[in-house]
Amino acid sequence: MYLTIEQHIIQQQRKFPDSTGDLSDLLYDIALAGKMISKEVNHAGLADILGATGSINVQAEEVQKLDLFANSLFLQIFEKSGRVCTFGSEEDEKCVCFEPDQVPGKYAVNLDPLDGSSNIDVNLAIGSIFSIHKKISAGIKGTEQDCLQKGSKQVAAGYLIYGSSTMLVYTTGQGVFGFTLDQGIGEFLLSHEQMTFPDRCTIYSINESNFNFWDRATQEYVQYVKSVDSPTGRPFNARYVGSLVADFHRNLIKGGIFLYPSDHKDPKKKSGKLRLLFEASPLALIAEQAGGHASTGTEAILDIQPSILHQRVPLIIGNKDEVLRYEGFVKKYRG
Repeated sequence: MYLTIEQHIIQQQRKFPDSTGDLSDLLYDIALAGKMISKEVNHAGLADILGATGSINVQAEEVQKLDLFANSLFLQIFEKSGRVCTFGSEEDEKCVCFEPDQVPGKYAVNLDPLDGSSNIDVNLAIGSIFSIHKKISAGIKGTEQDCLQKGSKQVAAGYLIYGSSTMLVYTTGQGVFGFTLDQGIGEFLLSHEQMTFPDRCTIYSINESNFNFWDRATQEYVQYVKSVDSPTGRPFNARYVGSLVADFHRNLIKGGIFLYPSDHKDPKKKSGKLRLLFEASPLALIAEQAGGHASTGTEAILDIQPSILHQRVPLIIGNKDEVLRYEGFVKKYRG
C-alpha cells in the first residue's frame, strides 16, 4: 500500500522531536495548490484559461492566463495559512510581506508559480518550483531579507510537474521523495522513494539554437558529449523540452545534464537567463540531495549570496561527474 504525502511527512517529522509541524503544514499547503493547478491544467483546453493575458511581467515576458491563476492561488493560500511571512514570486516585481494576525509566519517562500508556461498551449509538461527558508529578519513582519538567502540555507525545496501524471518532488535535506497524484482519490501517493541520479549519464539538455552565442568552453563541451569520445563511448542523447522542470525531472530519473549557460545573444542577460531564487537554487538543493550537482560553471549554485530578488545566473545541473566535467572545460578555456 502506498503512503500518502501526509503519512510520509509525519514520518519524516518524527525524526525531529522539537519540530512544531509548521513546515509539514506548509508542504501540505503547496500540495493542495498543486492539486488545484493540476485540475486547471487538465481542463485548459476546455476552459478559457489558455493563452496570454496581454500583460508583461517583471521578467519582460508575456503573462499567460495560467501563470496569473497559479500565482494568485499560491498567494491566497500562503496569506491565509499564517505560516508564511514573505512570498517572492517570479511574476511579481517585489516580494509580498504578509501582515501577521498575531504570530508572524516562520517561513519565506520563493516560487516560480508556473515554469515552462510557453508550453501550455501545446500541451507539454509544465511545473511549479518552490524554495523555503526560515524567517531571519527581526521584528514581527517579514522583509525581503528573508527571501534573499543562500540556497544552502533552504529548509525545503521542490517542484510540481503537470504532465501525463502530476507529481510532487521535494526534499527537506533528508533525501528526495516523489509523489504521484492519484486523481481518483485526490491524494499524492509516495511513488519514488530516495530518488537519486543514475550513475550513468546519457542525456544532455540544451537549446542548441544558441550554439553561435556560447563561449568556447560550452561549444567544446557540447561537441564532446556528442562524440564517441564521451564517457559512454557513444554520443549522448539530445533531449530538450524547453520547460526546466520537465527537463530536470527526466534527467533525474534517466541520468542527464541540463545546461543553460550565459551567452551573448541578449546583452541584458549576459549573466544568465534563469532566476537564482525561483529556479536554480531550489533545483540545486534537490540535485545535491539526489547525488548530483548544480553550478554556474565556476561556482556552486547553493553558495551564491543573492543580491536582488530577480537575480539571474547560468545553470548547469545534473549528474555530478558531468557538471564537474563542464567546469573543467570552463577552467581550460577561461584560464
